Amino acid sequence: MVENCREHNEIDKQIIAYIQADLPLESRPFLPLAQKLGISEEEIIIRINNLKNQSYMRRFGAILRHQKAGYDSNAMVAWLVTITEADRIGKIMAGFNEVSHCYLRDTPPEFGYNLFTMIHARSEMELQNIIERLVKASGLSKYTIIRSLHEYKKVSMIYY
Repeated sequence: MVENCREHNEIDKQIIAYIQADLPLESRPFLPLAQKLGISEEEIIIRINNLKNQSYMRRFGAILRHQKAGYDSNAMVAWLVTITEADRIGKIMAGFNEVSHCYLRDTPPEFGYNLFTMIHARSEMELQNIIERLVKASGLSKYTIIRSLHEYKKVSMIYY
């Protein structure tokens, strides 16, 4: 069994590196790593759970490639919110399934918009409907839609 410790040994580091990449789409995705490390698949799962339980990992989940899944109408919507209302409004917006990211940011005064939501939709009409629902739920009416013109890089961060 794996002991519950705060020190990360070489095995933990290799597990962390492995699970940050795309896992194989098969019934036993940890088998190749287990064979490489000379440990059981069960031990890998225990170590992953320990990393999560000790708050080294926030979550372990799949990342959907939204454009391949048909979510073609995506936009960053920046909202103007007062600092006193930011937490309340941010929680409302973060509660929408169509919002994947919701951040309060320090922005230049001339820009003004400070609450950012990334919205994923299947069509322009659906995107507009989601924005209207956010307006209604939040009470905010000042926003700007920021669209991507070209994607130069999109990768998950790798930590070692």
